[in-house]
Amino acid sequence: MKTFNELQEGVYDPNILKAFFLAGGPGSGKSYVVKRTTGGLGMKILNSDDHFERLLKDAGLDSKMPPEEKQPRDVARDRAKDLTTFQRRNFVRGRLGLIIDGTGKDYDKIAYQARELEGMGYDTHMIFVNTSLDVALQRNKERDRSVPEPLAVKSWNAVQRNIGKFSNFFKGNFIIVDNNDKDEDMMQQVFKRVRALANKKVRNQRGLQWIKGELEKKKRK
Repeated sequence: MKTFNELQEGVYDPNILKAFFLAGGPGSGKSYVVKRTTGGLGMKILNSDDHFERLLKDAGLDSKMPPEEKQPRDVARDRAKDLTTFQRRNFVRGRLGLIIDGTGKDYDKIAYQARELEGMGYDTHMIFVNTSLDVALQRNKERDRSVPEPLAVKSWNAVQRNIGKFSNFFKGNFIIVDNNDKDEDMMQQVFKRVRALANKKVRNQRGLQWIKGELEKKKRK
């Protein structure tokens, strides 16, 4: 017998055909924000960093990423990306709701991925987690897997340059979160907005056609 969660997946997934891109540089607090604003929605999280951290640990590599371990670390990173791509392919096959975790420093890459998902019927959104540079650097130092400060500064600047581009691209589906103080009232407001978007009826015409086709298949069984 199938579990409730299994019955909810596929065409009956409440968040079907919704994709949320998560953006924010090192130390922005994305992990905290995603837990506080998407918890309980049952969406599939795609984050190559989760695989990367596990692979580093399995290989006995230092999470502080010293330069002398660059070669084996690059191998682990490439493997993590491959695993994430495999997961994504499986989730997208069932048009399941997605949270795609990234930094947001590469606008073209995210725009391409969003258009690709839209072509498959998804409604796309973005949660942009923003902090000041000082806050980001302090949090980065406190992380188990910190990024060298020059790289953290470079990443923060790159992400900041893309705020306007992402806002224009996602329009009404763009949510910016000021995470300097981790304000709980603000997180509740963001959660309500994310939940409203996740539960909204699919608008993408290709998505509606896919749902119609899947329901017709079930009727014929």
